[in-house]
Amino acid sequence: MHDDTAKRAVSVRIRGQEFRIRSDADEASLQRVARYLDETMTRVEERTGTVDSLGVAMLTALNLAREVVDLRDGFEDGGDPERLRQLIELAESALAGSAAPS
Repeated sequence: MHDDTAKRAVSVRIRGQEFRIRSDADEASLQRVARYLDETMTRVEERTGTVDSLGVAMLTALNLAREVVDLRDGFEDGGDPERLRQLIELAESALAGSAAPS
């Protein structure tokens, strides 16, 4: 369990919108994750021709969920479960932050 007092708000930009994410992860890591999400959303939009923001977000979520499941399956075969937990917490933090853009 993490100490909430160690968490700080970090601003990231996704699809031209700024989001503040509370996390104990370092800012560079959060920026890298936001960049990856933004790039993935752009690829999904280009591949599918979907322009609806919610549609792009849902298709991107499905793609990223597939990656997480693949990673989880790999971790179950001897990988680092702590790293997976950190990735899941980071994703949950980003999702909670996306509900209230600033």
